[in-house]
Amino acid sequence: MNNKTVEDLNVGQSGIISAIDAPKEIKRRLMDMGFTRGIRVDVIKKAPMGDPLEVGIRGYNICIRKEQAANLMLKESI
Repeated sequence: MNNKTVEDLNVGQSGIISAIDAPKEIKRRLMDMGFTRGIRVDVIKKAPMGDPLEVGIRGYNICIRKEQAANLMLKESI
């Protein structure tokens, strides 16, 4: 099984979310922001130290922390 997460992607790379591996409260927050299974995520920018990172999802850009990105499991890279 592939254990790659959004945190592992480099700028310009994309992936499809397969699961959110996080405690209930964090999972709900990520889902409320639009991160759900089967959705494509594009990494737009990363801060110099890699935190936060800007991702494109559902037609808009959002900044998330590395620890949040590490909870977003990918099924494939595009």
